[in-house]
Amino acid sequence: RHNPLQEVTFVIDTSLNYTNVCDTHCTFCAFHRADPSDPAAYTFTIEEMMGKVGVASERGCTTVLMQGGLNAALPLDYYTNMVSETVRRYPQVTPHYFSPPEIAKMSLVSGKTVREVLQALRDAGQRTLPGGGAEILSDRVRKQISRVPPKDTVAAWTDVTAQAHRLGYHTTATMMYGHIETDEDVVESLCHIRSVQDHATDAPGGFTAFIPWSYKRDNTALGHRVPEEAGSNMYLRIIAVARIFLDNVPHVQASWFSEGSRVGQIALHFGADDFGGTLFDESVMLSAGFYNRTTVDEIRTLISDAGFAPARRTTEYEIVERFPMDRGGADGSAAAGQGVSE
Repeated sequence: RHNPLQEVTFVIDTSLNYTNVCDTHCTFCAFHRADPSDPAAYTFTIEEMMGKVGVASERGCTTVLMQGGLNAALPLDYYTNMVSETVRRYPQVTPHYFSPPEIAKMSLVSGKTVREVLQALRDAGQRTLPGGGAEILSDRVRKQISRVPPKDTVAAWTDVTAQAHRLGYHTTATMMYGHIETDEDVVESLCHIRSVQDHATDAPGGFTAFIPWSYKRDNTALGHRVPEEAGSNMYLRIIAVARIFLDNVPHVQASWFSEGSRVGQIALHFGADDFGGTLFDESVMLSAGFYNRTTVDEIRTLISDAGFAPARRTTEYEIVERFPMDRGGADGSAAAGQGVSE
């Protein structure tokens, strides 16, 4: 996709987890705890999570990504109250909460349809959904790495996203590669994403971005089947193919977080036009032994050094502030509010 302004966007955000209790037993995950009595298991109250959202707001975050395990003990009003309290207390923060598998789990636990769950969250104030849980959209792969509903089929993920789009939600599409999938599985995954977006043409919502990242195998049950992790060559090839193949998805995100800042910069020359966000408090990949952090100033500098003009965006990819391509992020001018606000 041509980027005539040579702009690369980013968002100030954080990633919070409300529970790591999960009964899905995904073999690629080091984050979950199947037994709620496990000393390492946790489920935070809404009030505790509001404290974390408050800290994020104080740090300048305009988006909070919130996801968790598929916890059968949590009722639907836990989730709707999480959204409504966020909107009430922190109107400047977009609640980018709950991936498609979490929505499907809410439906199973509550006995309500997926549409009813999505409508309840929308009534509470939610407008966007993260695209986690897609992994590889191939039933062959999913039945090996997840096995348990609602994550064992492609349809479980695509149905939630399609219904969300019809209700006006803007969502992202993700892909976690580099484990047991084949090249054909990667292509199938892209085909499903393209198809869902095609059907969103007449819907008020749709995918805003495609976000791929590589599997991290430390501390995971699947790790013994994967002799080595995918490297930067595969990542850049996926970025390039995705930008050509997913011509109906507006943005492709360069994942500095999972692949490293240098590879993230190179990805901007392979078709990516977004640099993600700050992700101050991410812990899912940290559980797999992978630690990576950045700041707003560093993101601005990385984008500028790659030859692009940084632009701060909202969750829905609306640009709210532009910066010159002058490597000025490191001097703290972003925190001082310098730039062109829109």
